[in-house]
Amino acid sequence: MPVYYLPDEPIFPPPYDAEPNGLLAVGGDLSSERLLAAYREGIFPWFSQGDPYLWWSPNPRLILTPDRLHISRSLRKTIRKGCFHTTIDCAFDAVIHQCAEVKRHHEAGTWITAEMREAYGALHRLGYAHSAECWVLEGDEAVLVGGMYGIALGSCFFGESMFHHRTDASKVAFVALVEQLKKRHIGLIDCQMKTDHLIRLGAWEIPREQFLQRLRQNLTIEPPPGSWRT
Repeated sequence: MPVYYLPDEPIFPPPYDAEPNGLLAVGGDLSSERLLAAYREGIFPWFSQGDPYLWWSPNPRLILTPDRLHISRSLRKTIRKGCFHTTIDCAFDAVIHQCAEVKRHHEAGTWITAEMREAYGALHRLGYAHSAECWVLEGDEAVLVGGMYGIALGSCFFGESMFHHRTDASKVAFVALVEQLKKRHIGLIDCQMKTDHLIRLGAWEIPREQFLQRLRQNLTIEPPPGSWRT
């Protein structure tokens, strides 16, 4: 399959045309209009510093539904202890910065470049990108120790990245986010690609065709964007 070079207009080739590794297109920009167009088609950007913009639609696709979230016994115990405090949309810029800074064993650098942080920050200000934060109290100061962020469209949430500086902090933030998604009747969480961490939380893989069908069904009605701050 050829890799498409994107035109100036915020349009994409069909996701089915992606290469076996999921790579679909190269180029374009990170404007809010293009990013939202990409997510609506089941496409997302992922590239390293210095690379051209790369756009992906992997097959299979990892998903999770809020009703199938698996909270282990140990995680339930951690939540009950009340050591962590969670918020939504209270520290988006700090969360994406920490996601970019965390060292990952399978990555030489970060794919969350300064351009990406700026682009998703713009989506947050427009009410499309959201974060969940996990805090601990150190003296009189609340310290951010875990969190995650992603994009909400229709009744879908597209998870992007998470981080933690304390054991279970990102999981606690994820549970808080899923509770928020339930309140907003969001029934599909796109986890993009398989990780053991997400599998343990209840995610599973489905063929891309099934994912795109679910995506279309969950985008039939799009409520107005806005802050979820709690």
